[in-house]
This record gives sequence, C-alpha cells and structure tokens, in this order.
Amino acid sequence: MENKNPLVEEVIDEILVSEEQIKARVKELGEEISRDYSGREICVLTVLTGSFMFAADIIRALSVPARVMCVFASSYEGTESVGKVDIIKGKGFNVKDKDILIVEDIVDTGRTLQAVSKILLEEGAKSVEVCTFLDKPERRVVELSPKYIGFNIPNKFAVGYGLDYDHRFRQFPFVGVLKPEFYEK
Repeated sequence: MENKNPLVEEVIDEILVSEEQIKARVKELGEEISRDYSGREICVLTVLTGSFMFAADIIRALSVPARVMCVFASSYEGTESVGKVDIIKGKGFNVKDKDILIVEDIVDTGRTLQAVSKILLEEGAKSVEVCTFLDKPERRVVELSPKYIGFNIPNKFAVGYGLDYDHRFRQFPFVGVLKPEFYEK
C-alpha cells in the first residue's frame, strides 16, 4: 500500500477502491443519471452521514436541475445491521410529486433503503431510485436492486470516502479495508 499518511498505514489492511477510480466512476454516474433524468428536475436525497462525500461529488457531476434534501437513516449498531431502521427527516421535508434519487454510501442488507423508499412512496414521491457508492449484494436480506452502483465490493469492513467505523476514518480519499483489531473487540 503506497501512502505517506501514517494513520493509513496503521489502520488500513488493503485499498479496495482508489481515489482515481472513485473520481472516474463518479463522473460516469453523473453522466448516466443526467441522461436518465434529462428534461426533469430531480430531488437528490442524501442519506447521512456516510454518503456525504459521495453525494457532494455526484451532485456536482449532474447536468440536470437538482434539489437536495438530507435524512439520517441507520440500521447499524457497531459493525452489524440490526434490522430496526431509524429515520430522521428535517423540517420542510416534502417529496410529494418529486422524482427522488436516494444517494447512499453502501447497500449491505438493504433494510435501510427499503424502509426509506417505502416512506418516500407513502409520502407521495413520483418515483424513487437508488444510487449507491458501494454495493455488497451477497449481504442482502431484502429484495433491493440499486439502479446506479459505484462499485461492488466483497464482504469486508470498508472505511474511507465517508464510510466509517464508530464515526472515525471517514476522511480517507479512497475506500480501504479496516484492520480487524480496530473493530473486533
């Protein structure tokens, strides 16, 4: 692993997706989403906190009008999805008759996105699609297929580019596998 950052050397086992790969894929996704939503305004719904870096880059890569809204949604405790999804929406949150593009950091079990999508449709969204930075299809426990996928990754604990462990390690410009001693206790 070639990196001069001592923190990277200390906590990362391997790099799964490089900074250069991320930049190239974000550009491609921005073009694809813009083609699909040509002539329409979309509402980009960012699922915080893990997707903030990816969402910012995707929004800048769009060439169609976009509104931006954020929600907090989580089904995790530590390193495991627990099945109960918590969703917090901000004041003035209105999706009625809007084309929604949910931007997520990682689709693992699919529970969080399934719950968020259901709520958006119940609240009158015209359409709901998912753009995820990372996908772990082998971990899926609900039926969910994101329309836009940055990268498929193996079932390893990934951090960086917004993804974290215990609110740490989000700052890396790449996605790496966290050394087990940092989360196996």
